[in-house]
Amino acid sequence: MQMIDAAQRTLDLQYYIFRGDETGRMLTDRLRHAADRGVRIRLLVDDGDTVTGDEQILRLAALPSVELRIFNPASYRGHSRLLRKLEFLVNAPRLDYRMHNKLLVVDNAVALVGGRNIGNQYFQIDPESQFADEDVFTAGPIVSELSGTFDEFWNSSLSIPVEALGPGAPATGVMARTDDENASRKSNPRVPKSGGIDYTSLLATSDLLEGMISGRLPLIWAHAKVVYDSPDKKVVASGAQPGRLIEGPVVESVRAVQSELLLVTPFMVPAADELQLLKDLRRRQVRVRVLTNSLESTPELVAQSGYDHYRVPLLEDGVELYETRSLLGSVRGSGQTVNVSRFGNYALHAKLYVFNRQKVFIGSMNFDQRSKRINTEIGLIIDSTELSQQIALRFDAMVKPDNCYQLALSPVREPGTASRLVWRTEENGHDVEYTQEPAHSSWQRLKVKLLSLLPLGREL
Repeated sequence: MQMIDAAQRTLDLQYYIFRGDETGRMLTDRLRHAADRGVRIRLLVDDGDTVTGDEQILRLAALPSVELRIFNPASYRGHSRLLRKLEFLVNAPRLDYRMHNKLLVVDNAVALVGGRNIGNQYFQIDPESQFADEDVFTAGPIVSELSGTFDEFWNSSLSIPVEALGPGAPATGVMARTDDENASRKSNPRVPKSGGIDYTSLLATSDLLEGMISGRLPLIWAHAKVVYDSPDKKVVASGAQPGRLIEGPVVESVRAVQSELLLVTPFMVPAADELQLLKDLRRRQVRVRVLTNSLESTPELVAQSGYDHYRVPLLEDGVELYETRSLLGSVRGSGQTVNVSRFGNYALHAKLYVFNRQKVFIGSMNFDQRSKRINTEIGLIIDSTELSQQIALRFDAMVKPDNCYQLALSPVREPGTASRLVWRTEENGHDVEYTQEPAHSSWQRLKVKLLSLLPLGREL
């Protein structure tokens, strides 16, 4: 919100999800104020997760200085999930391709890039679901490169102006609030709070952005590289046209690790070559530590079902696997307050790779096959020991026994029997070992087991 308020000339926003909840409304309100003072705004949103309430974004398109484009839109523009799913079934090869990028660029001078979408979950203000996420604030020459990636997507044939979506598109009839809606908003104001934090008041009193811009809160200056997928990733990957793929430079950085690789990824569904990459690191005695979601914390059971296939092979290769608990014993490193943590709905959403505690990737790319093959992604690879060690310290805090389950293989009692998983943690100051996967219910375990029988790996 402070970055948007500071804009003087231009704002470029690119998001996979931009929800119509309290967080989304607060940000669109700031965008409206920016447009009123003449700031040129370009908003590019993927069409994979539009839900009821998103019309508040579309209202912005009515303002003279605002342009809105939808990436790879569906033909059906209503909010019936059934009809959307039916269209997906008949047109899956096109509609399965999604823009997963998250980027905010202000005046081509500063930018925010990382894994966070716009919505209450992603800012940890929803008691029912809090996603731990990560962005990096950037300034300097790298911002021009990030701005260039936005232009590339904005000018892609896949990015359709909202006005071109036809008379069925909400943009033609929902730009102004009705009197009833205005009355409802005034009589029932909804100010999002997290652990007692009032973000509206915080905006008026915090000088975080001003401190960074003025140098009072010093930035970490380092060499960095923008890595991203071209808008038409599938065509580039097939070799039919030139372009960029994020996988190459990230894999190159992983392959170059000599001592330790830290992976934070909400979804861990490696392709065969990625699995081999981790195996090769272990053969060179590189320590590989992975923090991901547990069955208890995951927001996507289907992704968890894909992860199920890889846990035993990874452990057999010597990879250390940690699964975050939905109820944390300590919030240190988690990014959220004690009050909101007590709801027990914590989940990972950040995507961080730390190489030798000297270099770090921060971006939108999960360590899964969907990020590799289907979604477009973006991030930064930053050569900074200071930043890498900051993130590594938080990693170390998050993998303490009271915050996660450390996976292990139980000793094989009889020759020829399969290895069994155990989950080790700490509860009330005591070490605990589970031989059955921790879950909210037996039904949750059963659903994942059934999903794991389906050949969905390339989609996850």
